[in-house]
Amino acid sequence: MKASPREPPPLTASRAALEQRSRGTFPRQRPSGPAPGRGREGRGWVGGALSCPGTFPPPPAFPAGAVPVAMAAGPWCWGAAALLLLLAPLLALLLGGARRRYAAAGARASLRGTAAAAARAGGVRALLVTAHPDDEAMFFAPTVLGLGRAGARPAVLCCSAGNYYNQGEIRKKELEQSCFLLGIPASDVTVIDHRDLPDNPAVEWDTQLLAAFVLEHIEANNINLVITFDAGGVSGHANHISLYTTLRSLHSEGKLPEGCCVLVLESVNLFRKYISILDVPLSCLLPRDALFILTEEETEQARRAMRCHRSQLLWFRRVYMLFSRYMVINSLRLL
Repeated sequence: MKASPREPPPLTASRAALEQRSRGTFPRQRPSGPAPGRGREGRGWVGGALSCPGTFPPPPAFPAGAVPVAMAAGPWCWGAAALLLLLAPLLALLLGGARRRYAAAGARASLRGTAAAAARAGGVRALLVTAHPDDEAMFFAPTVLGLGRAGARPAVLCCSAGNYYNQGEIRKKELEQSCFLLGIPASDVTVIDHRDLPDNPAVEWDTQLLAAFVLEHIEANNINLVITFDAGGVSGHANHISLYTTLRSLHSEGKLPEGCCVLVLESVNLFRKYISILDVPLSCLLPRDALFILTEEETEQARRAMRCHRSQLLWFRRVYMLFSRYMVINSLRLL
């Protein structure tokens, strides 16, 4: 009697797992409930089986009648982009018009209150008090050119030679070249090179010593308008702030000649500082005692003056020349 082949015993759970492991497939227990956002199948499951390496699960199906958010927002995004493109020329036209209007009005019309009265009385005899060579172009070019446009060319009193990197003699020559391009002759440029007034961002200058130099220059040249930094110093430099402290002290103690006014350059936040002509509308709306805005030609003149300071033209100063509002706009307040 021929023996019938023996049927293999039924697979148990453990034996089935061993056979699947020998074939290179590994069982994965399916989640007990549907995964969120995946319908009935969990992450990594395709057709009820574990997805193989290199394959990806199918994209989730949207309910009937639903529209993906990205598809729905698409037309609105394109519409907003088109609107911005249409408004860009109008914004440029408005900004250009504001620049031309203030430039045509002249510096006298930009001065208000006491400063305007001084200008009407006997002409502006202005003195720009700076801390270092390059301040006149980097921060005050709109004021210098605006006053010069109105026939009130300022003199410059620079209170250090900028000798922080032992380049004092080079920077003095660069200052004269820069001032020449801004319309100020070398005879109207004075540099104080005193050992107790060092170019150093960590040093606050002796205000009594500085006050003696400034007051002597004001009285000797019959100055009736002094221009310098405000309490923020625009960049926060300690030497800039020392100038403000000194002029504020002279003004509050009544030591300045009668009728002599002090205008301080307004420090603005970092965002406004680097939006260039986009700050024109805000500068026009905010309160101030003097406002100078350069035309395109004058802005290029200010940049040429800044390029005279070749020893200082590091990459970040080149970026500053392109984007800083101080190359285009000066808003000032009276003490």
